[in-house]
Amino acid sequence: MPGIRGPSDYSLEPPRHPCLQINSKEPFNAEPPRSALVSSYVTPVDLFYKRNHGPIPVVDDIERYFVDICGLIETPKKLYMRDIRALPKYNVTATLQCAGNRRTAMSKTRKVRGVGWDVSAIGNAVWGGAKLADILELIGIPKLASSTESSGKHVEFVSIDKCKEENGGPYKASIPLIQATNPEADVLLAYEMNGETLNRDHGYPLRVIVPGVIGARSVKWLDSINIIAQECQGFFMQKDYKMFPPSVDWDNINWSTRRPQMDFPVQSVICSLEDVQSIKPGKVTISGYAASGGGRGIERVDVSIDSGKTWVEASRFQKTGIPYIADHISSDKWAWVLFEVTVDIPKSTEIVAKAVDSAANVQPEKVQDIWNLRGILNTSWHRVHVLVGHSNM
Repeated sequence: MPGIRGPSDYSLEPPRHPCLQINSKEPFNAEPPRSALVSSYVTPVDLFYKRNHGPIPVVDDIERYFVDICGLIETPKKLYMRDIRALPKYNVTATLQCAGNRRTAMSKTRKVRGVGWDVSAIGNAVWGGAKLADILELIGIPKLASSTESSGKHVEFVSIDKCKEENGGPYKASIPLIQATNPEADVLLAYEMNGETLNRDHGYPLRVIVPGVIGARSVKWLDSINIIAQECQGFFMQKDYKMFPPSVDWDNINWSTRRPQMDFPVQSVICSLEDVQSIKPGKVTISGYAASGGGRGIERVDVSIDSGKTWVEASRFQKTGIPYIADHISSDKWAWVLFEVTVDIPKSTEIVAKAVDSAANVQPEKVQDIWNLRGILNTSWHRVHVLVGHSNM
């Protein structure tokens, strides 16, 4: 690809923040401390989780870089960065969450395969770029189209990076055409993150942002956009990121029986306390994040200081000075909600959080009930243990 290349080794990796917890060095996968997530509604770029499947691509000449748009369309087109920047720019506040967030905790129940993640494979950013619906209109696909004249029904995003899972080929994923052409879905070709040019770890020079959907579909380092008849047949769509029941193991798995995961379920996590933490008796402020997929808001976050016997409702907020109301026009529908509640904790106990979204979906109580062999979508009640003084639990 002119102007950009996917290295075959890890000698040209970018610098990273020293506080990141590295879960895999090559390819680089890392997350910030959980406490950093609740320090701001918009996650700083350096503290946004890094999820990679190969070496980070290198841009040699941004002027020569372009995206190929091809497939089941009348006229293929090459789009340079100047073409994309000429389109109306939108800023969309959206939370990205890796489907493997909280995988490490699920693995403690029963071993799973995949990069271990604590609770911070999630972040909230303001993404700037052109709407995919506007870009597709340039090649003759109208807004809200579900099919092209040549029976194209899906939009495939192909990266420039090289993945061992694709036998050295590029990472790729797809979304339905109707989602891509819907301006209200806010799918972006983003070139900015938090008001600055994307950095290399997060997809420079251009990436896809698919709000409300697991991070695996927001392809970085975009090489081409293909209009295709069936969903993408790549590894990460067909043999990964699918939700199986606890009864399926590596001996009896049939990948074709499940559809690729798209929206993420309702989730909440306590970030102000570690899994096991010593505290002094008295007032304690418990804070964390809650998020749901598909643009669904957070209707409630419940916190228990007695392992789920009784509950108190936490306050919810997004932007400073603006009251948060789920699904209201003043709220960021694609973004997480931070929560906070102050409680009195006189003795050692287990603290639990669970969220309810605007469709009344609630987190499952036990991780065992949603265990799956790839360890994705661990949205079980989040539990932390506090040790007060010298008392026993």
